[in-house]
Amino acid sequence: MSFDPYLARRDFPILERTNRGQPLVYLDTAASAQKPRAVIDAISDVYERHYANIHRGVYELSEEATRIHDGARETVRAFLGAADVREIVFTRNATESINLVAATFGRANVGPGDEIVISGLEHHANIVPWQMLCQEKEARLRVVPVTDAGEVDLEAFEKLLGDRTRLVAISHVSNALGTIVPIREVTAAAHERGIPVLLDGAQAVPRFAVDVGELGCDFYVFSGHKLYGPSGMGVLYGRAELLEAMPPYQTGGDMIESVSFEKTTFQPPPQRFEAGTPDIAGAAGLAAAIDYLNGLGLDAIEQHELELTRYGTELLQQIPELRMIGTAADKTGVLSFVVEGVHPHDLGTILDTQGVAIRAGHHCAQPLMERFDVPATARASLGLYNVREDLDKLAAAIRHAIELFR
Repeated sequence: MSFDPYLARRDFPILERTNRGQPLVYLDTAASAQKPRAVIDAISDVYERHYANIHRGVYELSEEATRIHDGARETVRAFLGAADVREIVFTRNATESINLVAATFGRANVGPGDEIVISGLEHHANIVPWQMLCQEKEARLRVVPVTDAGEVDLEAFEKLLGDRTRLVAISHVSNALGTIVPIREVTAAAHERGIPVLLDGAQAVPRFAVDVGELGCDFYVFSGHKLYGPSGMGVLYGRAELLEAMPPYQTGGDMIESVSFEKTTFQPPPQRFEAGTPDIAGAAGLAAAIDYLNGLGLDAIEQHELELTRYGTELLQQIPELRMIGTAADKTGVLSFVVEGVHPHDLGTILDTQGVAIRAGHHCAQPLMERFDVPATARASLGLYNVREDLDKLAAAIRHAIELFR
């Protein structure tokens, strides 16, 4: 399928605005993607024409809202290649999805002396829940080292897997470096030893097609706002037999089957994990984002972002004062770097005066920054709406910042 990023840009109203008096160059999609008109319209349409609470109403408006919400779950199921809609749980974001698994599956299956394996690439959201669970259960958190190129050391990973390993939790794509982790090898090695695997797919699903069955994972999480959808919507995919065995995460509302003062029973998954009134319009926006991406073609988006990543890397490497952080052979969507003599926060501020929006900081990956002996990096992250001219402006703005600090 052919893909024209210049045409796609027209679908994003915010790209028509200026930034500090300059045309906006948005290079912070890894933090949160901008929203196409289709998503904005889908959310507005629910509130304007279809809004009511779902599942319990017997009137037409409630039935319409229920169809929209439940239809969104089917859209997500197909998007991930899950076997059944019962395997799709709506959450607020990937962070809540991970916390849900830690609080339910984790507490039920991790005990004193057990181990959880993560990697040195992880976002704080895929470190701290497991860290807290290990403290609570007197278990041990094991960390797979990262190479100088920013790749997971697979040989070291396999050596960390043992009889006491109860879960592997690892990113599909690094938010700080753009490294694509070889997930099939990770899941195969873990499953050979009977160890379940959770994948943080927040940076993967906006960039290429994901099939949870083909990947062989047991849990998969992502956030809607990084997928060109609304904030406040996330997804947890879990294999049906695992979700069936997990206790509730929160209680109240639609996750209840029956209540008496003597006993409460709960709905089966996914409702068991969706307490209270859900984000009905958010579900519609998430489904619209998925439909939008499918319409453009995820394979075409993947090739576009890979080409932009290569072009941006070559462009930035021509700046003598700049050092790339994260040079994995297999990476996409993220250009992380430091500039000699210019703190990343100062660089981000100066680039903003040129209309270029990047992220500067530790990117919720402080252990990874420590691994590379830097307090922070400047990070330009790409989306389907970015074009080569955006990267040309980025490079020019960096050179301008360097001149200011001479």
